[in-house]
Amino acid sequence: MIEKHYYKEAFERASDERKKAIFDAGTEEFSAKGYENANINVIAKKASISIGLMYKYFSTKEDLFLTCLMRGMDVLEDAMYNIMQSDDKILVKAEKLIRTMVNHSRTNSNYIKMYNEISAQKDSIERTRAMVEEIEGKRSSILITSIAQALAKGDIRKDIDPKMFAFFLDNLLTSLLFSYTCDYYRERFKVYIGIDVNEVDDETVIAQLLRFIESAFTYEKKKQ
Repeated sequence: MIEKHYYKEAFERASDERKKAIFDAGTEEFSAKGYENANINVIAKKASISIGLMYKYFSTKEDLFLTCLMRGMDVLEDAMYNIMQSDDKILVKAEKLIRTMVNHSRTNSNYIKMYNEISAQKDSIERTRAMVEEIEGKRSSILITSIAQALAKGDIRKDIDPKMFAFFLDNLLTSLLFSYTCDYYRERFKVYIGIDVNEVDDETVIAQLLRFIESAFTYEKKKQ
């Protein structure tokens, strides 16, 4: 779980119902319009609170954005941690990760759009960049450790660099997340596959990506 928070103490005392209303309104607005065009007044209205109360909870629109984003990322980070901490073989973990990504994309698409929004910023938000480093830092640590353990056990090919493979694996998983939710990545999927990602059976996507990952982890180039 991400430990930093960007809200005021008053938000901690708010009811779960009010927090949910703010999260729902915020993620809907930010994912639909992007950070720059999102309106905090609209979010307050949709959450059925005054703009004055909103600013008692959050100092800036940026803080609200980061809080909403963090909520969605916590769900994904916790799921990844539980999978990678298990005693399963690395390829079993990989399959579970892929399934988690697909499910997260389906059920939490607004959070994925918000995460993608960070990379689309023309003028990056300083604290957002710091938060991304925190997210990526924890995720990279989880993946690197798990791959290194599999290497030590002899479960995967011996010529693997755990840090490199963790980076490439995470790129694949992140691209998968975006392919279900973000317009640009959905179009990329369609260009390559020929149909929209929502027209493809999820099991087909999971199976094909798993085969790709399995070949990377298990194939060793023969010496000439």
